[in-house]
Amino acid sequence: MEVASKRRRELEAAVLDKVGEVISAVRSAQRVDQVICALHSLAVLLFPLDYSSLLSGSIDQRYRDQVLSAKVPSEEERWEWWQAFYHGAAYPTLARVLLLDVASNWLACFPLSARVHVYDVFFVRGLSSEVVQTLVPCLQQNASDGHDINYVLSNTERLLVHCLLENDGVLQMAREFCRSEDSISEWTKPTVARLAQMVASIPDKARLRAPVSLSSHLFFKQITIQLLSLAEKRDEKVLDKVSFFSKSDVDDALQFVGETFSRICRRGSADVLLSEISPRILRHVQSLLSSDIDSAVIDVFEAHPGSQFWLKMIEAIKDVYAVERISEQLLHHLVTEHASDVEAYWILWLLFHRTIRHQTSVRSMFVDKFVLWKTFPICCLRWILQFAVLECPPDSNSLTKGHSISGLVDTLQRLLAVWSKKEFVQSASMEQQTYVSAAVGLSLEKMSKEELDETKDVMHLILQGVSCRLESPNHLVRKMASGVALVFSKVIDPKNPLYLDDSCSSDIIDWEFGLATPDKGNLDTSDCTEKDVLKSKASILAPESDFNHTANRGMSNNVKSKTKKLSEFKIADPDEIIDPVTLNNEPVSDIDDDDDNASENSESSSDSSLQPYDLSDDDTDLKRKFSQLVDVVGALRKSDDADGVERALDVAENLVRASPDELRHVASDLVRTLVQVRCSDLAVEGEEESAEDKRQRALVALLVTCPFESLDTLNKLLYSPNVDISQRIMILDVMTDAAQELANAKTVKPKHRTGSLITSISESQPWFLPSGSGPPGATSWKEISDTGTLLNWSSRYERELPSKSGQIKRGKTRRWSLRSSSVQENQMEWSHNKFPVHAAAFMLPAMQGFDKKRHGVDLLDRDFVVLGKLIYMLGVCMKCAAMHPEASALAPPLLDLLRSREVSHHKEAYVRRAVLFAASCILVALHPSYVASSLVEGNLEVSKGLEWVRIWALHVVESDTDRECYTMAMTCLQLHSEMAFQASRALESVETTFKTRSVGLPSNLSQGTIKIPTHKGNIDFV
Repeated sequence: MEVASKRRRELEAAVLDKVGEVISAVRSAQRVDQVICALHSLAVLLFPLDYSSLLSGSIDQRYRDQVLSAKVPSEEERWEWWQAFYHGAAYPTLARVLLLDVASNWLACFPLSARVHVYDVFFVRGLSSEVVQTLVPCLQQNASDGHDINYVLSNTERLLVHCLLENDGVLQMAREFCRSEDSISEWTKPTVARLAQMVASIPDKARLRAPVSLSSHLFFKQITIQLLSLAEKRDEKVLDKVSFFSKSDVDDALQFVGETFSRICRRGSADVLLSEISPRILRHVQSLLSSDIDSAVIDVFEAHPGSQFWLKMIEAIKDVYAVERISEQLLHHLVTEHASDVEAYWILWLLFHRTIRHQTSVRSMFVDKFVLWKTFPICCLRWILQFAVLECPPDSNSLTKGHSISGLVDTLQRLLAVWSKKEFVQSASMEQQTYVSAAVGLSLEKMSKEELDETKDVMHLILQGVSCRLESPNHLVRKMASGVALVFSKVIDPKNPLYLDDSCSSDIIDWEFGLATPDKGNLDTSDCTEKDVLKSKASILAPESDFNHTANRGMSNNVKSKTKKLSEFKIADPDEIIDPVTLNNEPVSDIDDDDDNASENSESSSDSSLQPYDLSDDDTDLKRKFSQLVDVVGALRKSDDADGVERALDVAENLVRASPDELRHVASDLVRTLVQVRCSDLAVEGEEESAEDKRQRALVALLVTCPFESLDTLNKLLYSPNVDISQRIMILDVMTDAAQELANAKTVKPKHRTGSLITSISESQPWFLPSGSGPPGATSWKEISDTGTLLNWSSRYERELPSKSGQIKRGKTRRWSLRSSSVQENQMEWSHNKFPVHAAAFMLPAMQGFDKKRHGVDLLDRDFVVLGKLIYMLGVCMKCAAMHPEASALAPPLLDLLRSREVSHHKEAYVRRAVLFAASCILVALHPSYVASSLVEGNLEVSKGLEWVRIWALHVVESDTDRECYTMAMTCLQLHSEMAFQASRALESVETTFKTRSVGLPSNLSQGTIKIPTHKGNIDFV
């Protein structure tokens, strides 16, 4: 032992002396050949060199002889020198000289063969762990030491690519860590971690002009492939068996692999790592499952040599965050690669079954975080439940229940504790709610009635969660409740399943609830122009399924499909006599003729085949035809006469749109009666929606034809304790439809004819003669005699006109007389939008008292759906009054309503979406010149309100969990920036006008600001 130690010390001293000689020769060299010879004198002692390649370069004859005369040691001596050189202080000393002095002063003059054999060889054939420790620090070298930093950095990057990537240096490092001991010694653990940190930091330290292979994506991909080759090559030296139960440590090579993978995940490249891991482990599992297995599957996986790397890999990763990122990316990649449930289970088992058993953090990650707080595809949820909760292999593609149900019961209770809370429904994103609801349903499917009876509060939590979801205005949330309720009912009583939704009629429940296909439309502002306000940017912000599910149906039937019919009523002659009977939409026919035909058919029938005559509809013709609105009101009030109510609803809209004289006096009673009638109780089963639709169309017609009287009654009923939530929603839907119809209304007006009142004529032509202008070839005017009475006060003239090219000549003259009807049509123009004059009557009464809690009315809490509908209706009204003075007057009170904390920070996403929609409508409705004039006049109310819209939209973007709120807030910010830009341009024109007239601007103008958000900050226009 002493002899070997002495021999080692003598050898290390000899190596250091030789390195000192080489360094002195390099620093004193005058020619590049001297440097090559000095480096060759050391390289020949460490590496076997190819002299034919070395001497092929342009080396002077004198130095060539010196190279050839060098003494070549034996292979054993060379190995001893190599060990002493790289494991001692000699290599770091020489490497600094090579990387700084030689690289900046001489390396550019080296022949290619000399650079490869006497320069690169010290790094390429060296100890990879030592090479990395000398190369990586040079990437941060500065120019303060007098070296050419560009040459130093480019040469270091070249060597890193050559050593680590082209020559598999990272794989060599993993093999260098292999020892004969079973576990890694404590004093080498920091070294392994430091080396892994150095390797992973190379892409961050490389320059922007570095080789593309040093970019993070390509570099991490290459070193991952190298490290995973340990599993594919099944290196027995590296993957020796160790006792995992006696000690938690693994060998040095896997320790380095685990540390490197952890650093890669910490640098945000877990997807690159798993893109290489997933297909390899999937192929390995598929090969084992496809082979003939005589013994248990678990024994086959554990005994197979190719499984040893995968069994130890996750254990070697000590970073919990890295394990979590690897797990997440693994699940997503398995979905992409279409892995089956069986394959996914065995992959998870192969990687995590040891760590999930011995590490609490890993188990909590699977059963808590991945089930409750993360969102994955539903197939991933099945894999997680099967592996971490049920703890047994699946059968085919369905969940299989294990022998122990304690884990399943505990998981179900934790799920229900979160799922049943109303706060979770209000605050969680739609994806999160879908995911947790699917977890609850899949867990319930594996429970039995006896097991549910043994659990605590499970039934109560399920009923609580179902009930709070059935109250939601979102159909998808109600569908989640229906699915869980159906599964729960099957567990309690399989013969009597409870169907709360028509989509849950099958035995197999779609736990993705239709969200698997990403067909959600994006918010698009390309069609938003100022020319067409009714198709403005705000119109794309309202999700119709939430805010206007009833009004959508009424709008499509009442406004869009009846545009032609409504225009005909408006254009009709007001003096025309209308038969009210024809308003029943029934053709007028001769009743007596029908009776005669019926008697003839009866007499012609055979006497031998007498059949009983159906008298059920003999009184059809005796039914009263409603022709007065008073009769309609009376019929609607008779709740015991369902047939009369139905006939009254059939004729109500047409009678109202006929605008009879009695309408103004009956409108209030008719509105109240229509609101209070119960269509669902009186209509025939299956026709409730038709009756409801007729009622809403009649109310819309009342609001359009007689707005003020109808609105006065509706606004009183809106907050009345005598109506329920459905009636309040219907009132707001009707007001929304009526506002849109008034905005699209058309009226006929004579076109204003422009022209000079006095015409100048030539002196040679009398004033009473027609003008002589005309096409070339036209003859002069000639007076013609009229065959009428002798007392004719007018004169008639004619002339011949030439035929046009290609025209068939049908006559010789053209006569000019009174204007034709076609000319009158050309002189008519359409004027749009009757709504602005009624905007205040629509909006102001509805905004009063929204925050007051009274008997049967609680808009801020219980009746949040009504609040959302109200805000949506106000936004539609602002949109319909866009660019009109009324919008400028109504915007401040609406902004005050939206700014109240109970509204803008409402816990229901449904209300927050309505607020964003209304704010966007305000931004579209306000004219930029009005905003500019408000700033000039010192009206800070508008400026503060618009600034609040911007700040609140930014807050929603940063903190709101609802995805629709996020997208709507982003569009709201875009609308705000466009409005601020247009207002700033208008303000600049005002300033220019004042300067031209030498008039000073008001001093209070500096108090108002308009901010335009940009990527560099905010631009303030003052």
